[in-house]
Amino acid sequence: MKVASGILSLVLSLVIFLQSCTVSMGGAILAEEGTQQGGAVGLLVAFLFLVGGAFAFGVPKVSLVVMALAGLLGMAAGATTPYKDLTIWGGVALALAVLNLFAGRKRKDSPSQT
Repeated sequence: MKVASGILSLVLSLVIFLQSCTVSMGGAILAEEGTQQGGAVGLLVAFLFLVGGAFAFGVPKVSLVVMALAGLLGMAAGATTPYKDLTIWGGVALALAVLNLFAGRKRKDSPSQT
């Protein structure tokens, strides 16, 4: 599960980065401050996806915290700015945080029957 969460986070960070750059540039061109601010928060969410994806392979508990933070930022910014896709990315981040929660749990060894 660590590998799946890490790869998904890294790939989605690129998608979010490109989309946020486009939104931020569009907001700057059209002089819409709210859209421009949403794009800036989107860039931060993309960076958090990148960091969370990197930590998912070795330290899933750190990735859990980073993804939860990305989810909260995405949900908050999506609700308050015209960049509504951040709400979706926030939900995806929270889902990846749950995956990291399960990946970070250690298996209990079953007692041997001797």
